[in-house]
Amino acid sequence: MQLEIDLAGRRVVVFGAERASRRVVARYRAAGADVDRRETAEACTDAVLDGAALTVLVGDAVGDAPDTDLDCAVDALRDRCRRSGALFVREAAAQGSGTVTLVGGGPGALGLLTLDAAAALREADVVLYDRLAPTDALAELAPAAELVDVGKLPGHHRVPQAGINDLLVRYALEGRSVVRLKGGDPFVFGRGSEELAACLAAGVPCRVVPGVSSAISVPAAAGIPVTHRGVSHLFTVVSGHAPLSDEEHEHLAGLGGTLVVLMGVSTLPQLVAGLGRAGMRLDMPVAVVERGYSASQRTTAGTLATIVTAAGAARCQSPAVLVIGEVVRLGLDLQGGAAHLARLTESLAS
Repeated sequence: MQLEIDLAGRRVVVFGAERASRRVVARYRAAGADVDRRETAEACTDAVLDGAALTVLVGDAVGDAPDTDLDCAVDALRDRCRRSGALFVREAAAQGSGTVTLVGGGPGALGLLTLDAAAALREADVVLYDRLAPTDALAELAPAAELVDVGKLPGHHRVPQAGINDLLVRYALEGRSVVRLKGGDPFVFGRGSEELAACLAAGVPCRVVPGVSSAISVPAAAGIPVTHRGVSHLFTVVSGHAPLSDEEHEHLAGLGGTLVVLMGVSTLPQLVAGLGRAGMRLDMPVAVVERGYSASQRTTAGTLATIVTAAGAARCQSPAVLVIGEVVRLGLDLQGGAAHLARLTESLAS
């Protein structure tokens, strides 16, 4: 239960066993409250209630009352707390067994976090997050959680993937609710399937909350649709983390439609050279969309023949999404930017 009151510096009494109430206690402490936890409501004395702004009953921690008398015991506790001047609420107990939830955080914008993702974070005891996840508001999204940065930078992993897998399993086996918060979608170049396999192999319950993939959302943020009737009826998503083979270049060049490349800034020269050798038109429109949905979002446009020079002049850096196809021209046209691309094409022809 979420209360819209300021509890900073105010006394909150929680009735509940340590493990069952751990999430509740952590959340109210994160809100700045002075939390006094008592094992059961049998400890509810005038001295305990003195000065309390809020009292919280976790689960059925009313003592040894028979099930038939449970409602009466709760009602009696509620009345006593209210007479003391304290608000009274009930909250669910944390489950004894640990779980892991793999959460896709989308391209980083808080508004693109799904409702299920927000709910998982709200109930988390531990959050393992990386740099592309929406991290600015994590303390508010996961008020009861220990936040662990396992972020990955190009060429540098703060925590190796095997270490992340081990942490997920270890925290869950301790009985904690663990969220692995990843940018985009966990199963789109996110190694979420490896984390899922590690949890299942250890007997840890694991579920997946999909996220909004940057392969679609970042081009959209730049006004570029990945498909459009009469222009492109398919799109292909490729990892640019490592250079592609000649066979892969030939396959992609022959597909048509739209090519979306994630993590492709560092391999952009090899990509466009390979596609050109494979027969893709040199005047094919290309866009590099950096830092989608952030205040510093930027689009650099060109053609297959000019984009390497344009991206170099603009000093394009990751995170960025590359879009190759006629939809780039369409997106620029919708925003009045097609004239720039036309000039690039004309200069190439001359």
